Amino acid sequence: MKFFQTLIAATLGTLIALFLVFIVLFITLSSTSSEPEPYIRDNTVLKLELSGTLPAQARTNPFDELFSQAGNNKVSLETLKENLAKAKSHDKIQGVWLEIDFMSEGWANLEEAHRMISAFRDSSDKFVYASTNDLGLNEQGYYLATAADSIFSPPESFFEFDGFYNQVTFLTGLFEKIGIEAQVSRSGKYKSAVEPYIRKDLSEESKYQLREILNKTSGTFVNAVSQKTGKSPSEINGLMNSEPKLNSSFGYQNGLIDSLIYADQVEAQIKRRLGLEESATLQTVSNKRYARVTQETAGLEGNNTSDRIAVIYASGPILPEISSNSPFDNEQYITTGFFEKQLEDIREDDNVKALVVRINSPGGSGSTSDAIWRMLQETKKEIPVIVSMGPVAASGGYYIAMAADSIVADPTTITGSIGVFATKLNTKQLFNEELGITFDEVKSHDYADWLLPTNDFTDSEEKAFNDYVNRFYDTFITKVAEARGMTKEQVDSVAQGRVWTGEAAKEQNLVDVIGGMDTAMGIAAQKAGIEAYDVVTYPKPKDLYQLLMGSAQTQAKAMIGESWFGTPYAQDVAKKLSILKQQRALALFPYEITIQ
Repeated sequence: MKFFQTLIAATLGTLIALFLVFIVLFITLSSTSSEPEPYIRDNTVLKLELSGTLPAQARTNPFDELFSQAGNNKVSLETLKENLAKAKSHDKIQGVWLEIDFMSEGWANLEEAHRMISAFRDSSDKFVYASTNDLGLNEQGYYLATAADSIFSPPESFFEFDGFYNQVTFLTGLFEKIGIEAQVSRSGKYKSAVEPYIRKDLSEESKYQLREILNKTSGTFVNAVSQKTGKSPSEINGLMNSEPKLNSSFGYQNGLIDSLIYADQVEAQIKRRLGLEESATLQTVSNKRYARVTQETAGLEGNNTSDRIAVIYASGPILPEISSNSPFDNEQYITTGFFEKQLEDIREDDNVKALVVRINSPGGSGSTSDAIWRMLQETKKEIPVIVSMGPVAASGGYYIAMAADSIVADPTTITGSIGVFATKLNTKQLFNEELGITFDEVKSHDYADWLLPTNDFTDSEEKAFNDYVNRFYDTFITKVAEARGMTKEQVDSVAQGRVWTGEAAKEQNLVDVIGGMDTAMGIAAQKAGIEAYDVVTYPKPKDLYQLLMGSAQTQAKAMIGESWFGTPYAQDVAKKLSILKQQRALALFPYEITIQ
């Protein structure tokens, strides 16, 4: 028996060792191999598939290189800008075909994409066609399509054209049923992130600021549709207020869609535009393939300079440094470690003359925001630091931004929310009365247990909790006043947790310039005293070798994603409950404003 046990163990060990050697060789070959630059034929069309999100920077997953062509073909603002610039000068690219369906991206990023596509359309003699598939268009997708010369849709596809809303989930009724009280401290009457825990509906202050944001978004959409169709804003608003219809025939009948044709007919239309025979094959190139075409091949002249502008893409909630099993580290969050790593790499490059930080964050931990603010303050002693605000740069996101030499925001950027709150769950009734669970403890000092969720606040404890929040709020508005050249009283009048659009924030002196990444890059170059420059982006993507050296469990979690296991409403409730576990001061954006 011992012989067979030893034989089986040795065989298994050999097989495992061979398997590991195979995996290492596979990873090494995959990491070192690179696809050649594609050959672009005459009369080629750049075909961009736009669906779901449109991030500023596509964080590529090396697994997609091997297993998922769709995931690896994701369009970002970064690749859109680069590919349109090449397509404009490339004599073999005759036009751009946008295949658009449901979009779920923030409006600031959609605005930037719309500007890029419109600029390409207006500054070149090449066509831009937009079409959709059997999935159809929502308002975000249709907004992008209005940048095209013509919009096509299959006759029976979905088409939504009924306005915008933002819905907030409130937990107060649930808390009342199960015996939980949310004990909240906040600075700022507009700091409405706490309202879902203490109210059952929106306060008048919250309704006011949400209405302002919706009006700005709606105005941006209506203006784009007006320019595309020639209809007046009042006519467009009339259509959006009419009895809703959910098919593309409604769009065609009202002049919103140019033709009701299928995908093969769109292709035939493009062939006619190019003067090709009906039997000819239409040559298209995807976002991913065209990204590998060099600027020289496309006819763009190089900068012939060693000067660089670094761009850090900072996206996600701001959280204290936490241990993570993710092979992507904590790049889905903004942490001190994330910023420290990017800034360290930038400091090692003597050719970097300026830094642009692209922020898309609702905020989060106040102390983490403060630590990152300090890092950027120190960085701008060496090179200019410019902030470009994405869809959201509010609360802690704004806290980071105010360290910059200049702040640039899109008109629909959601920003401001200069306020602080902290929460503590009081679960005493739930445990004692509803569940029959009681607690007792011994303690070394009088207030050792004051933050336990099973205890009520005494008057002195509640005062200490409020003092903690008010102190951080005072720090917040003091730093804003210093950064923006305002008095604390002036800042307090526009703070109070109030949320602003980028356009309104500029009027309140919270933002310097309205524009996108191009505007921010121009300001960075001007402040650095350079004309020609290359762009280097951070964080750097990890290759397959770096990722697969992690644990199998980590890889599965990264590929599958925990968010698959729950409905959007369940995730929303879980997110709100997780906020209540935080007893630190939070500079966090109120709810999650998703304009649909």
